[in-house]
Amino acid sequence: MDCNRKTEILAPAGSVASMEAALCAGADAVYMGGSMFGARAYADNPDEELLLKVIDYVHLHGRKIYLTVNTLLKDSELAGLGDYLMPYYLQGLDAVIVQDIGVMQYIRRHFPGLALHVSTQAAVTNEPGAAFFKETGADRIVPARELSLREIRRMKEKTGLEIECFVHGAMCYCYSGQCLLSSMIGGRSGNRGQCAQPCRLPYQVQGKSPADLLSLKDLSAVDLIPDLIDAGIDSFKIEGRMKQPDYVYTVVSMYRKYVDLYFEKGRSGYKVKGEDRDDLEGAYTRRGYTTGYYMRQNGREMLSLSRPKEQKSIPEKERTSRTDYKIKEKIKGKFIFSEGKYATLCLEYKGKHRTIYKEISGERVQTAVKAPLERERLEKQLRKTGDTAFVFEDLEILMEGNGFLPMQAVNALRREGLLALRDEILEDCRREKPEMADDRKPEMADGRRPEITGDRKFSDRAPDTVQTRSLYEERSLEAVVQTREQLRAVLSSDAVSLVYVEGSIAFDRDTLKIVKNAGGKPQKQFFAAMPYIFRERAVSWYEKVYEILLREYDGVLIRNFESLSWLKRKKYPKRMISDSNMYVFNRESKDFIRQCGLSGFTFPPELNLRELTALGGGGILTVYGYQPVMVTANCIKKTTGTCDGHNGVMFLTDRRGKKFAVKNECQYCYNVIYNCAPLMLTDLASELQPVFPEGVRLDFSIEGEKKVREILTLYEEAFVKKKQVKPPAGEYTRGHLKRGVK
Repeated sequence: MDCNRKTEILAPAGSVASMEAALCAGADAVYMGGSMFGARAYADNPDEELLLKVIDYVHLHGRKIYLTVNTLLKDSELAGLGDYLMPYYLQGLDAVIVQDIGVMQYIRRHFPGLALHVSTQAAVTNEPGAAFFKETGADRIVPARELSLREIRRMKEKTGLEIECFVHGAMCYCYSGQCLLSSMIGGRSGNRGQCAQPCRLPYQVQGKSPADLLSLKDLSAVDLIPDLIDAGIDSFKIEGRMKQPDYVYTVVSMYRKYVDLYFEKGRSGYKVKGEDRDDLEGAYTRRGYTTGYYMRQNGREMLSLSRPKEQKSIPEKERTSRTDYKIKEKIKGKFIFSEGKYATLCLEYKGKHRTIYKEISGERVQTAVKAPLERERLEKQLRKTGDTAFVFEDLEILMEGNGFLPMQAVNALRREGLLALRDEILEDCRREKPEMADDRKPEMADGRRPEITGDRKFSDRAPDTVQTRSLYEERSLEAVVQTREQLRAVLSSDAVSLVYVEGSIAFDRDTLKIVKNAGGKPQKQFFAAMPYIFRERAVSWYEKVYEILLREYDGVLIRNFESLSWLKRKKYPKRMISDSNMYVFNRESKDFIRQCGLSGFTFPPELNLRELTALGGGGILTVYGYQPVMVTANCIKKTTGTCDGHNGVMFLTDRRGKKFAVKNECQYCYNVIYNCAPLMLTDLASELQPVFPEGVRLDFSIEGEKKVREILTLYEEAFVKKKQVKPPAGEYTRGHLKRGVK
């Protein structure tokens, strides 16, 4: 253990009262949302005037404050980001927590010196992913909550970045940032801070009773503090911006106590008292507690399959025993009171980085006509620091002669002195207004442009071989396939020019034989669709099959920055296209994707047609398919039965009878949950084609060969032959193409 190291306790501040409670309990930093762009839209977020005061309050007490800007920003919103952040930047905001890659680049360019923390919403899952964000200017990574301590330790050792991990509070069932369930079924997007938490509702698997299959217990890692610190975690993050101040105070107090205990006594002296654990878990109990993924891959024991009948809570007398969480900074003072001379107040404040001295002179001390001013009365008046941040720890009164001053003059001198001291403390935090950066293409942290390894433009690209057409030739379709039956059906269509073969079958001998035999057709190109989550299992597998990937496929579809970073390290020479879950939500993110060397991108599903049109071309629109709404480390098969290690598809049924397909990706150990109804846009072809000339995509997942052929026929008629085609009978969705998300 490094005794010189300090582990930060980072507390949630969903309100000013919670912020005060966090600091009072010993938090080193707080994270808070403002009036815009935060992933907790329903918290009691302060307006600009109040947040500026909060920043000062935090800094006066020697702590830090991080602002959540961790939603995806639409292009129309990005224009207001600079004006929104500038007052907080000038005030001395310590860092921003960001999910959107476009927002990251905008902030890095316009706000020099403002620390950039990559949100857990970005789902960073390994060292290549963290290294990628380090190159783009990140100072800290908040990795996916699903990582093991071993993976976190490696990330820290290999990148040197600050690592911030959750240690307490609610846990999402889905990899954060990869969840569209609330968005697709109810229009409230988790990526926009408005998640309705449908994962907390009961679901049913074939033949079994309904249970809360997607509801994880809350995280409590207090027993793991020694392991977490030794793994190199720099900041312990507590979840709970929607929780009350008493919860924040209790939880922060406990983690402060036990972090300090470990640094003081080491492992041999570390033990969590039973009564402390009861208080900690009793502060808020909804589902019970788990130590999370730090020591396990997943498991049924992590879930709360039903609501507990009785919930522990802190007794009311304890919960309400403290209503004022304001704290004071201790200062030393000397008041010189000499007859005939100017009264002088000397103040000393020992801050974390330097000691500040202030000397302020007031009115001339008069000769007392009647009774001189008494020492006790003078000291009592000077100690009335009121609602300032200070309290006198020591106050020395030096008096000479029979002097007198009006109390009004004494009060004015005290106010002036404390204000001067406050201003000098805060002056260290203030920033100068930066020159507005030129809005050119984004740069890396060291000023370099990102390395380009592919075509520089999204369109007008030369084909890889003379046998193939342009990647996005007019009147062509693209298709994602997950089975060989789907692959054979797609190959029967001349309208499909590009086929994405899901990685679960992409390297099977039979699949490769089909791809090789079809590769000579002038209308077909084949891309391998890489995993949604690119952790150790996936990396190991792709290391083995990389030469096959390079030889047999024309390019790749990537779904995370881990894959991109890994491919760039390999100097992968072929085309790369990003999938929709890499969220090109605005022009900044679109430009960044291009600068990273990708040949194209897939439009995200949460933008409506007007927003997609405003974003401009260059991407592919998905027009058919059961869209992924969750990617999960926990496994429905393992929760409801046994893990047999074989890929498969099962179904979850919600309380309204809607069925959601669940694909078990056992090779990579994650599940993909698909929407209950497929996207169907055949009747909008004439409206969509002018907007998306680069192409449209059909995503096949659970369809059989016959169904694939039927769907292909419909879309050929609509998008290639340009006929009016009504959707067939059945339940379909238009996604967000018309409604969008708030």
